Amino acid sequence: MAENKIPATLIPGDGIGPEIVEAVVEVCEALGAPFAWDRQLAGLAAVADCGDPLPLPTLESIRQTGLALKGPLTTPVGGGFKSINVTLRKEFELFANLRPARTLIPGGRFDAIDIVLVRENLEGFYAAMEHYMPLDHDPKAIAISTGFNTRAECRRIVEYAFDYAVKNGRKKVTVVHKANILKALTGLFLEEGRKVAKEYEGRVAMNDRIVDACAMQLVLDPWQYDVIVTTNLFGDILSDLIAGLVGGLGMAPGANIGENAAIFEAVHGSAPDIAGKGVANPLAMLLSTELMLRHVGRLDLAQRLGGGIDAMLATGIRTRDIGGTAGTRDLTDALLQQIR
Repeated sequence: MAENKIPATLIPGDGIGPEIVEAVVEVCEALGAPFAWDRQLAGLAAVADCGDPLPLPTLESIRQTGLALKGPLTTPVGGGFKSINVTLRKEFELFANLRPARTLIPGGRFDAIDIVLVRENLEGFYAAMEHYMPLDHDPKAIAISTGFNTRAECRRIVEYAFDYAVKNGRKKVTVVHKANILKALTGLFLEEGRKVAKEYEGRVAMNDRIVDACAMQLVLDPWQYDVIVTTNLFGDILSDLIAGLVGGLGMAPGANIGENAAIFEAVHGSAPDIAGKGVANPLAMLLSTELMLRHVGRLDLAQRLGGGIDAMLATGIRTRDIGGTAGTRDLTDALLQQIR
């Protein structure tokens, strides 16, 4: 392995994944190839290759590198194998899901958006114990789902959000909950949020919002929000809403952070309907790579990549999901011109 390169697992993913991941690899080469990639499979591609959606070599690679960039993976709806994304988060205890959103293309319906959502990644309804109960000869007449939150995990994710705010010059953390109805499940989250906030008094302000009120305010006045920290299900929903403020999921990066590993990914899905057509938007994967570079301390390269993306978009290059006609190759070439 070349000296000074950072070992990292690379998972191309399904659908448009291989196309947009290759764009990232090419851009990283132009930045000086900071990562030594170990390519591995997961999702439908892995099922086709070896019959396992999450093969042991992929898990071992991430254990060795502690760092991965992952393309989107298809999760079967209503059956089939469990979400690989959720499985990876549990396997490596990636407790914090970081989903920043900032305006990259000015002049839209919403402008000057700069919000960071921190989502708890391991508990809540996404760790649910689900089962059916029979009634009147229907074996699936009643569906039951039981989620859980622990005090320790609530505290850890809120501390992460406040630490992030301090390190990144953010002024306020909003704790989002549903403690008026889910009094135990999210009441515990709010309780720990208030305790943690007291430890940061004078450095970071804190307020709280009920999730439905937060969703409304994000549409009416999103500029009141700085850092949002919330539970697993609410975080998944609100992060997509926030992505809509800046142009959609094609502009939405994500990072899954744990004590011993971190996996970076675009928030969007695998979009099989446009796979192989060369029209996919690679920006979310590129922005996730920027987060990855920051995570490993390569702020110089992160700033170069982020600045290149801004400069490229300023020239008017757009894929069709954000109002343009450029393809994946066109956008990648335009970005390469800015960072070389």
